[in-house]
Amino acid sequence: MGCSSCSTGKGGQPRGCKNNGTCGTDGCNKLTVFDWLSNMSLPAGQEPFDCVEVRFKNSRKEFFRDSGKISLSIGDVVATEAASGHDVGVVTLTGELVKVQMKRKKADWKDPALPRIYRKATQRDIDIWIGVREKEEEVKKRSRELAIALGLQMKISDIEFQGDGSKATFYYTAEERVDFRQLIKDMARAFNVRIEMRQIGFRQEASRLGGIGSCGRELCCSTWLTDFRSVNTSSARYQQLSLNPQKLAGQCGKLKCCLNYELDAYLDALSEFPKTDVKLFTAKGKAVCQKIDIFKGFLWYAYEDNGANWHKLTLEQVGDIIEKNKRNIKVDSLEEYASEIEEEDTKKVFENVVGQDSLTRFDQPKKKRKNKGRGKNAKKRVPRKTAKKKE
Repeated sequence: MGCSSCSTGKGGQPRGCKNNGTCGTDGCNKLTVFDWLSNMSLPAGQEPFDCVEVRFKNSRKEFFRDSGKISLSIGDVVATEAASGHDVGVVTLTGELVKVQMKRKKADWKDPALPRIYRKATQRDIDIWIGVREKEEEVKKRSRELAIALGLQMKISDIEFQGDGSKATFYYTAEERVDFRQLIKDMARAFNVRIEMRQIGFRQEASRLGGIGSCGRELCCSTWLTDFRSVNTSSARYQQLSLNPQKLAGQCGKLKCCLNYELDAYLDALSEFPKTDVKLFTAKGKAVCQKIDIFKGFLWYAYEDNGANWHKLTLEQVGDIIEKNKRNIKVDSLEEYASEIEEEDTKKVFENVVGQDSLTRFDQPKKKRKNKGRGKNAKKRVPRKTAKKKE
């Protein structure tokens, strides 16, 4: 999706609105929702739901009550109630789907303390809102200078001004607890606004900044991922990945969110395999599991006194040995059960499926030039006489 500001420019080059997902038309935002009930009319006698969903900067969404019965639609800019003054946001959802979203986020629509929508934003409200948004980069730069001057171990990643310009929220990241009381005094004196400091995680910072991941695509957190599930190293262990922090960490410095995408499939596949701590009892000794191949269904076992010599077994063979061990029956050795399956050839053979031989089939072959007699000490060649001398 793309709004009119994100269309192509001259020469087919992408123009881009340069708002990083906060454009006013709400067409290229990852938090954009589709109201699939917009074309359906309410039953007779039923009043429309009086709550709406409003989006602000930095992926912030809140629910407000439309007590004035204002006719609102998706994309309208509205002035909403705030702690002091008013804020300006964009309506992202109306109607019965708002009730579904409030149930999902465990918000009570019957709460009388739910903030209200004052009115549709006037031109003066929009001008003030745009004016304070344009000052955010300059204020962010100055606030970082103040934090560095105080020697605080923190990074101010983004700033969000309230719609009326009376309050500024500073989002920062830090490894440890930071005492920023003096910083708030300096910033309030420099910017003449009320200051609120809000700490965010490194994943939230990466979603705001954006970037390209190791897969070659845009970061999931900045395009479509809205909630951040906890990721730990056990997700990599279940998928039998090497615990290399340089490969498993994303641009935020934490474990990649995509480690959870296929985790459920691996857990379902591993449920058919015996646990790795189950030992096989044979006449030659105990054997422990060394490796599992989930896709091909193979397991490698080695004797405790000879860990360098691995024996390849199938899942059925291991299950047979375990069943015999449960009946106090020891097999003679793993060599009897060793799988003798020929390894498939891993070399990929090119298949001409579309009738094309190669990508360079239209290139002209280069002719070899004869370099005879071109050396440094080569004698000058005397041209042959093509005509006979006249007698």
